[in-house]
Amino acid sequence: MTKNTNRDSLVLGLALFAMFFGAGNLIFPPSIGISAGDSWFSAMVGFFLTGIGMPLLGILAISKAGGTLDNFAGKISSKFSKIYGIIIIIILGPILGVPRTGATTYEVGISPIFPDVSPVLVSIIFFSLTLFLTIKPTGIIDRIGKLLTPILLIMLFIIIYKGIIMPIGTPVNTGILNPFSNGFTEGYQTMDALGATIFGGIIVGSLVEKGYKDKKSQFKVTLKAGLISSMGLAIVYGGLLYLGSTASSTFSLEMTKTSLIIAIVGNILGEIGKVILGICVSVACLTTAVGLIATVGNFFSEISKGKVSYKLVVIIATIISGVIANLGVESIVKFAEPILAVIYPVAIVLIVLNLFDDLIKNKVIYIGAVYGALLISTIDGINSLGIEWGLLDSIINILPLWDQGFGWIIPSIIGMIISVIVSKLNVNSNSKRYKYIEN
Repeated sequence: MTKNTNRDSLVLGLALFAMFFGAGNLIFPPSIGISAGDSWFSAMVGFFLTGIGMPLLGILAISKAGGTLDNFAGKISSKFSKIYGIIIIIILGPILGVPRTGATTYEVGISPIFPDVSPVLVSIIFFSLTLFLTIKPTGIIDRIGKLLTPILLIMLFIIIYKGIIMPIGTPVNTGILNPFSNGFTEGYQTMDALGATIFGGIIVGSLVEKGYKDKKSQFKVTLKAGLISSMGLAIVYGGLLYLGSTASSTFSLEMTKTSLIIAIVGNILGEIGKVILGICVSVACLTTAVGLIATVGNFFSEISKGKVSYKLVVIIATIISGVIANLGVESIVKFAEPILAVIYPVAIVLIVLNLFDDLIKNKVIYIGAVYGALLISTIDGINSLGIEWGLLDSIINILPLWDQGFGWIIPSIIGMIISVIVSKLNVNSNSKRYKYIEN
C-alpha cells in the first residue's frame, strides 16, 4: 500500500479537529475572555493548555501506548483501567457531555428564536431524535452535520474577523486574580483530554488500515495531524476568547455563557446571525449527542461481553441525559466542576507519564504519581462543593501551587518517589528472604 504521510496527516488532522470541535464547547472561550478582561492573553494560554494541548498530548499518548485504554491506564492495574474507562465514558455520556448538548441546543438554538417554547418539550424532541438515530443509525444525520459544520466554521471565522477589526469594546481590568489558572481549569469543561484517551484507539485503528503498522510511524503521522487540528482549534477558541474580552467593557460580567455568545453574535451579525448560529449549533450538538450515546452503548456492550445489550444501554443513557439536560447549561457546568476537578489531574498525569514511558523503567511510578494526584484532586473536588475539612484544609492550603489550582502536582511527584522507595525496599526484603531460605 502506497502511503502519503502529508495527505494522511491532513485528512487525520481534519478528522481530529471535527472530533474535538464540539459546538457545546463554543460557550466557554467567550466566558473566559469576559472574566479575564485585559488579562485575556494569560487566560488564553491556560485554556489552550487544557482545551487544546492536553487533547493533542492525549492522542499522542494513546498512540504511543498502542491505541488501547488498557495499555494507557493498565500500568496501574487492569481493574483501575476498567474503572477509569467506565468513569470517563459516563462523564462524556449521560452525566455531563450529552446533557450539555441538549441544554445548549435549547439555550442557543431554540430559546432565542422561540422564547416561549418549553425547555422540557425541546429536551423530549432532542433526545427522542438522539435515541432514534442511535438505535437505527442513518447516514442522513452525518451528511447534515458535514454540511452545516463547515457553515458554522465559516460563520465563526466571519464573527472573529469582524469582531477583531470592529471590536465590541475594549478589554478592561475585571479584577481577576489568577487568569492563567482560571483559563486552565475552565479548559477541563471541554472534556476533550478525557475524550482523547477514549477515542485515541479509533485514530490508531485508522492508521493501521492505511498501512502504518509500527508505533513510530503512527506517532509521526498523529503528531502532524494533531498540530493541524490544534491550529484550527486555536483560531476558533482564541478568537472567541478575545471577543469575550472585548465585551468586558460592554456586557455584564454576570451574563450566562449561552447568553454571552448569543449577545456577541447578535452585536456583530445581527438577528440573522443568531438564527444561523442557533441552527448550526443545534444540529452540531445533535450529531455530537448521537456519537457519544453510540460510544456509551458500544463500550458497555463490549466490556460486558454482550451480557448488557447495546440497545438497553442506549435507552438508559438517553433518558438520563434528557433528565439532566433540563437543569440548564449553567447548572450542568457547576455540577461538572467537582467531578472534573477530581478526574482531570489523573488524566493529565497518565498522559504525561505515557508520553515518557520509554524513560520509566520502574512502572510503579505510575501508581504513586496517579494516586498522589488523585488524593489531592479528590479533596479539591470536595472543597468545590463547599465542604470544609478543618485542620486538613489548613495543611492542604500550604501546598505549592494550591492557590493556582495545581496543588496536585507536588503530591504526584512525592507519590512517584515513595512508590519507587517502597518498591526497592520490597525487592531488598524479598532478596534477603530468599537468601535466608537458601541457607
